[in-house]
Amino acid sequence: MPIYEYNCNACGRRAQIFFRSFSAVGEARCPHCKSSDLGRVVSRVAYVHSESSYQDFLSDPASFESVDYEDPKAVAQWAQKMGEAAGVDIGPDYQQMMENLGDGAAPEGLGADFGDDF
Repeated sequence: MPIYEYNCNACGRRAQIFFRSFSAVGEARCPHCKSSDLGRVVSRVAYVHSESSYQDFLSDPASFESVDYEDPKAVAQWAQKMGEAAGVDIGPDYQQMMENLGDGAAPEGLGADFGDDF
């Protein structure tokens, strides 16, 4: 029972789609806009970090000093590094929001597409 990730070419959102069998994989539709114009992407992998690696990240002043908080792309990159150091799977919606922020999207209202989570 595979789970695949896709980018929707119609609405631009990323989706994880679960299939009950390998034969059903060709029937993918975007859960947001119902388009079948999807491009498959490589799924992220999880790897285990020790708590000390996250603490090392937080205790290193260089982790914070080098961030230009006026630059949305720099903030997005820093947030991704912080999540990786913590070993947290941030999920596709948060990842998409960080990509949008990194592409220069305005932070105001950025979370509106992602419900009450943000």
